[in-house]
Amino acid sequence: MKTTLTEEKVFKDPVHKYIYVQDQLIWELINTREFQRLRRIRQLGTSFLTFHGAEHSRFNHSLGVYEVARKIISQFERSRYEQWNREDRMLVLCAALLHDLGHAPFSHSTERLFATDHEKWSCALITGETEVRRILAQVSPDFPEQVASVIAKNHPNQLLVSMVSSQLDADRMDYLLRDAYYTGVNYGTFDLERILRVIRPHEGHIVVKASGMHAVEDYLMSRYQMYWQVYLHPVTRSGEIVLRNIFRRAGELRQQSFAFPFLPAPLAAMLDGTLDVEYYVQLDEPLVQTTLQLWQTCDDKVLSDLCRRFHNRKLFKCVSARNLNSVRLNELAQMFDSLGIPAAYYLQSDDPGDQPYHEYRGGEAGQKLPIYILDENQTLAEISKVSEIVRSLSGMNQEKQPLLFYPADLLEERGIVNVEQWISGGGG
Repeated sequence: MKTTLTEEKVFKDPVHKYIYVQDQLIWELINTREFQRLRRIRQLGTSFLTFHGAEHSRFNHSLGVYEVARKIISQFERSRYEQWNREDRMLVLCAALLHDLGHAPFSHSTERLFATDHEKWSCALITGETEVRRILAQVSPDFPEQVASVIAKNHPNQLLVSMVSSQLDADRMDYLLRDAYYTGVNYGTFDLERILRVIRPHEGHIVVKASGMHAVEDYLMSRYQMYWQVYLHPVTRSGEIVLRNIFRRAGELRQQSFAFPFLPAPLAAMLDGTLDVEYYVQLDEPLVQTTLQLWQTCDDKVLSDLCRRFHNRKLFKCVSARNLNSVRLNELAQMFDSLGIPAAYYLQSDDPGDQPYHEYRGGEAGQKLPIYILDENQTLAEISKVSEIVRSLSGMNQEKQPLLFYPADLLEERGIVNVEQWISGGGG
C-alpha cells in the first residue's frame, strides 16, 4: 500500500489545535466503520448529566491520543535516542489510535455490569473480521496481532506499551486535557509540551528527566483533582447506578421472556451475553438511548421508572455511608421493600475505590507502570520516592468515603420527609 498521503490531512482540535495525519494507513483506519462508531460513544459516560459540555466522544479522544503519541515519537526521533527503533513508529501510532476501539455505550458504566473489558473488545475488533483488520493486514499478515498485543500490554517491547498505557502515557495526557476542556474545569490542565520534552526511552520504559519532575508533579496534581471533581462526581455516579440498574432489570426480565416493546438485536445479544463482533459494532449510544426512551412506557413498573429517571435526569440522591454497616444497610433494604420500593434497584451503596479512574498510586501491585525519574547519573527512582508532593498524593486515598444512593422523591411520597435523618437511623 502507499505509505504517505499525497496531501497531509489536518483535523482542527480544541485541545491540540491541530491533529496531523501524513500516513495512508492512519487515514484509512480513521475512515473504517469500526473507528467511525466511536463518534457515537461518549468519552465520559454519564458525566453529561453533570457537566453539560461533556458531550465529547471516544472519536475525539482517540484522535488526540494518536496526536500525543505522534509528538512523543517526533521528539524521540529528533533527539535520536538509541533505545527508540524507528521501525516501531507505525505500530505505536496504530495502537494509540485504536486503543479505545472496543468501548461500549456509556463506556465504563455498562462495561462493569456485563463483565466486559473494552481492551479485550478492542483487540477483538482489531483481529476479527473487520475493516480495521483488513487495512492493518496490508502492512503484514501479523500486524493486526502486533497492534493488539500493544493494547493488551503483552507485547515483548514494553517501551511501546508504556507509550500507550502507563502512568504517564499518551492516553492519560490527552484525556485529562480533553475532559477538563469539555467539562469546563481548570484544574485538569498541565504543561503537555514541557512533559513531552523531558520524557525519555530508557531500559524499555518511558522515564522523566530529573529537571522535568515539577511538570510531572503538576500533571499528577491535575489528575488527582480530575479524579475527585469530575470522574467521581456524585451526580455522575448516580447516573451510572440508574443506568446499571436499568440493564440489570432488563437482563432479569429477558430471562423471564418479558415482552419488551422494543429490543434491537445487538442489545438483546448484550443482555444474553452472546455479543459477537458484528453486533458489537452496531451497538452505540443512539441505539441504547432510543431503546431507553421506548422502555419508559413498558409494562414493568421498575424498568419504566428507571428509564424515565435516566432519560429525564431524575436521578438518585446521595448521602455519606461512612458509618453505615452491613446490618443497618440490610435494615434499610427491608424498610424500602416494606414501603413498596424494591431495594434491589432503589438502594445502593457505592465505593469510589471500585471505579475505572484512579489517582497515582506509586506503582502498587496491579497498577500501570509507575513513573520513574532519571537523574544525571542515569539512576532511576520511582517519583513518589523523590517528590514530597507525589508522596502526599499517593497517600490520600484514605479520604474516600462510600455513598448511599436512593430515590428521595419516592420516600417523600410515602411521608418520609426527613430523609437523611431516617437513612442515618434517627427516625423520620
